[in-house]
Amino acid sequence: MLIASDIHKSYGNLHVLKGVNLEISASEIVSIVGSSGAGKSTLLHILGTLDQPDQGSLQMGGKDLFNMKSEELAKFRNEQIGFIFQFHNLLPEFTALENIQIPAFIQGKSPAQIQKKAGELAELLGITSRLDHKPSSLSGGEQQRVAVARALINSPQVVFADEPSGNLDTQNARALHELFFTLRKELGHSFVIVTHNEELAAMADRKVEMKDGNIL
Repeated sequence: MLIASDIHKSYGNLHVLKGVNLEISASEIVSIVGSSGAGKSTLLHILGTLDQPDQGSLQMGGKDLFNMKSEELAKFRNEQIGFIFQFHNLLPEFTALENIQIPAFIQGKSPAQIQKKAGELAELLGITSRLDHKPSSLSGGEQQRVAVARALINSPQVVFADEPSGNLDTQNARALHELFFTLRKELGHSFVIVTHNEELAAMADRKVEMKDGNIL
């Protein structure tokens, strides 16, 4: 489904990724682990097309993503890729519902479609009663569930998560981890998760360990 081949990335004289090869299957949950500086987040950003490699290719659905024009790639990313970040990145001036809906409005779906999908996700994630609240009045766990719903609103093939439970307490972190598996079962998404949480890493279908810019 997603194939990364010979991915290299440097920042100045620092060679961060040194020829990484990785394949992600449909409806697979993969955790990426390793010490700080191993290249995990850099790899995740390249897999999610937020950054480009100096060398290598990324294919998804038979398309070579880094040969696309920027506008075509942005459209593909909006339709096929979801992101969940450690710090939620919710827009403070908008309600939870509005935050969830933003990627779908960018895609140009009808308001009725967007409202229906957002409502379904909110119910699945247990945040229906919080949709009219702004992020400042939501708990950390609720904010993260809003971020998850936002990542899923366009029904992407794959969701990339960078330390998604890093700012959550133990109870909320465990609930979020279990949620990923519920979502995979209910909706069929693939998840690629960078994490230092050993419990989450061990739950994944496959654990990928990185060290010094390579996969062990």
